[in-house]
This record gives sequence, structure tokens and C-alpha cells, in this order.
Amino acid sequence: MSTDKSQWAPEREGTVSTKLLQKARAAPFVPAGAGAFAVVAAYGLHRLKARGRMKMSVHLIHTRVAAQACLVGALTLGASYSLYKDYVLKPAAERAPK
Repeated sequence: MSTDKSQWAPEREGTVSTKLLQKARAAPFVPAGAGAFAVVAAYGLHRLKARGRMKMSVHLIHTRVAAQACLVGALTLGASYSLYKDYVLKPAAERAPK
């Protein structure tokens, strides 16, 4: 790389893992929901052989819906917690418009 100081450079560079950790600290329910999604999807794929007489397409639809429900539930919990933190836990003086 050149040592020319006239070019713009970011103040701090980070790897993908450090950026992911920063985002996880800001919104902890998102990685939890993504993890639950991965667990349910993996379990559904594991149970693929023992599905019995159920059609494969129906089994995959049920697995997808369960995995999506975990992710949407985690996002809903996160949004609810954020609203609770902003509007219930803050004192009335901080909420009043200036």
C-alpha cells in the first residue's frame, strides 16, 4: 500500500468477527434467533429419515415454519424489550420532549 496521507482511511478497521460481536452486543436477540433458526433447521434435517409416511415436501415445510417462528419470535422479543427499556424504564423527565 502507498503511504500517501491524502487518501481517506477509516478511523478503525475491523474484521468481520469484531463487527459481528459489536452488532451482537447492540441487539442480542438477533444472534439468538439466528442460532435457534439453525438448531431447528438442523434438527429437521436430522429427522428427515424418521419422518415416517409424511411426504418430504410437507416435512420440509414444517421444518421451515418452525425455524422461521424461532427467528421471528426472537426478533419480537428483542423489539419488545427495546420498547420496554425506552418507554417504561426511563424516567418521565427523560422522555419529555424539549
